[in-house]
Amino acid sequence: MRGKRIGTGAAVAVGVLALGGLALAPAAVAVTPQAATITADCGIFGGGAATLTATQDGTAATLTLTSTAIKAPIALAKDSITSTLTLVKTGGGNAVFSGKVNPAMAVGAPITVGPLSGTVASGDTLEMYGGSLKMVVWGITITCTAKAPQAPGPFVFD
Repeated sequence: MRGKRIGTGAAVAVGVLALGGLALAPAAVAVTPQAATITADCGIFGGGAATLTATQDGTAATLTLTSTAIKAPIALAKDSITSTLTLVKTGGGNAVFSGKVNPAMAVGAPITVGPLSGTVASGDTLEMYGGSLKMVVWGITITCTAKAPQAPGPFVFD
């Protein structure tokens, strides 16, 4: 009889641990694709390939832009670039992601801005082509645009 109680207790403990593990597991990614590439044109500040990475948690979303082709024109301190990323919504309108988040960068270092925060609705389909990234560095505004639609396609949020 005692052996049955220990076996039953062990089975219950394993079940509780399994449920606890599910509760602590990270939420599934709701945006697809998670990353897209663009060819950016930043005027006199350069341009080239850049990657946009998206995350979503309910209606909150973030986007990060990284590029080894676009270089820091001057040494930049951490969180010193005020960035506004505007994406075009399929069906009309824009979605704006903004923030003052960047790593410290030496002169000529690849540019990274974000994660920039914004709000999305279920079903939003967002594209960089037709939108822009504005970065304000020491009072100078640098505007980057996409030369073509992002690949593999626009971001679709659940």
